[in-house]
Amino acid sequence: MTYQFETFELDTDRYELRRDGEAVRMEPQVFDVLAYLVEHHDRMVPKDELLEKVWGDKYISEAAVNSRLMAARRAVGDSGKEQRLIKTMHGRGFRFVGEVNAAAPVVTSPSEAAPIAPASAADEIDQIVRFCTASDGVNIAYATMGEGPPLLKAPNWLTHLEYEHESPVWRHWWQALAQDHTLIRFDQRGSGLSDRNVEDLSFEAWIRDLEAVADASGQQTFDLLGISQGGAVAVEYAIRHPERVRRMVIYGAYTRGRLARGDSLSMFQATLTLMREGWGRDNPAYRQIFTSQFLPDATTEQMKWFNELQRISTSGENAARIQETGSGINILDRLPLVSAPTLVLHAIGDERVPFSEGRLIASLIPNARLVSLDSRNHLTRADEPAWQKLVTEVRTFLSEP
Repeated sequence: MTYQFETFELDTDRYELRRDGEAVRMEPQVFDVLAYLVEHHDRMVPKDELLEKVWGDKYISEAAVNSRLMAARRAVGDSGKEQRLIKTMHGRGFRFVGEVNAAAPVVTSPSEAAPIAPASAADEIDQIVRFCTASDGVNIAYATMGEGPPLLKAPNWLTHLEYEHESPVWRHWWQALAQDHTLIRFDQRGSGLSDRNVEDLSFEAWIRDLEAVADASGQQTFDLLGISQGGAVAVEYAIRHPERVRRMVIYGAYTRGRLARGDSLSMFQATLTLMREGWGRDNPAYRQIFTSQFLPDATTEQMKWFNELQRISTSGENAARIQETGSGINILDRLPLVSAPTLVLHAIGDERVPFSEGRLIASLIPNARLVSLDSRNHLTRADEPAWQKLVTEVRTFLSEP
């Protein structure tokens, strides 16, 4: 069946959304959400019904549902504020309110009628979210996806397992790494699906959380990935548990926080004030400060996703506390104690963590290898040449015995 509304055609037989004849790329679950709402446009769809029809008995968080709805709205040029086509009936459900015309599919020759699946749908790797308990009783959410040798990721700045899974900022990372490995990642305490209201947000607590997830995963040995802030956490874990870490990948990382590197204290304190006062507001201007540093070359869509990721990941107070902890990290003298083979990758023009930090890490970890990436982005985008180099280097390194 084909449903027509505005300049769009929703073709459920071809599993395709078209605008003015051009296919609109959508994630499979986003398409399913939109299709169900359009098919039942004559009534309100209760939230429980939508969950059952799209996800069945699979666990799905509130944030994940909201992210799919937001993506569906973006695909048809709508927004949560405007709600021109997809209306949220607060506390009840959702309804597609656009004018819809249904038409039977046109019969064509078999070769012409071949279904067109959404891009990368065949390679989509889903995740399973579980929980474990840290030594001080804090609940930590962790996700596993893919098959193969285990690759455990240390926590970094503000994560959200469900939201990241669909994000154009992070999705290509997790899908690529899970192609050849069982990828295990988690939300650090104070953010994402892990406990938000926690007393201890120290560096030691981050190490203990990594220890808890490593134990809960059931893997005795694994490769370890540290991104940005997670680099220092990964290094310290590898030093304390050398028998469990086979190889280590460090990307865009630092082992000296901003204040330990000599950044301006007054500027740092001003940043914390902005976080505490404006983090949760609808206006993303406060969060845009960080987005511009993490992704200076991002598209408008990527910036919106990263702004929203920061907002839903945690509160302004927790964001400020995490920044305070990260700024004071200094484990420079610990680097020579790393025994695991280590690959260090860093963008030459990184505007969040300077390339000199990556070079310093590689120079102090015994036999570490440094790979420079031609990019300004702290988080490498899927559409820049540096991404293919990053993936090739990581896969080659982790495939070594």
